[in-house]
Amino acid sequence: MSNIVDPLVERIAARVRTERERRGWTLTQLAEASGVSRAMINRIERGESSPTAVVLGKLSAAFRLSVSSLLALAEGEAHTAAPAGGVRRQQDTAEWRDPDTGYRRRQITGPHFPVETAEIRLPAGASVAYPAASFAFARQVVWVLEGRLTFHEGNAVHVLGPGDTVELGEPAPCTFANDSDGECRYVVIRAQAERP
Repeated sequence: MSNIVDPLVERIAARVRTERERRGWTLTQLAEASGVSRAMINRIERGESSPTAVVLGKLSAAFRLSVSSLLALAEGEAHTAAPAGGVRRQQDTAEWRDPDTGYRRRQITGPHFPVETAEIRLPAGASVAYPAASFAFARQVVWVLEGRLTFHEGNAVHVLGPGDTVELGEPAPCTFANDSDGECRYVVIRAQAERP
């Protein structure tokens, strides 16, 4: 069995632990706030388990951050040496992959840029759900580049094709679903609305 650890998994582990400790929470308190088991959080913080997109959504909601913010903070730790406004090559940008769905996410903007932008690749048949709290304190736009995205925002369902956008309203549970036969590629653009 390989002992090689994905550097991004290590950074996510450190970021989850940092956010928990910054709030003075125990593992049990984070488990209660997020609905993620204490054992799973412990494995994530030790870098022994790569969290799924759904688990990241629950943890982010407990921290009152978006998933994008939590991952951007983790990814940003690898880019702190890069100057603001510098060129970032695609091959030098970490891509996070959800071990359950194959969902892939790549941060486009750096950690010091005022708007978070991420490129998402959602495989055919995949679906990722996030709680309403992970959309708090932010304004978000979803912009489909390729394929078809069925976006559930609370009770509303939006079927989006290439070039279509949707601006998210008040925080609501959201599901990103690809019920097509091909990959869907979209961009999430997020601006902070209010600091938690």
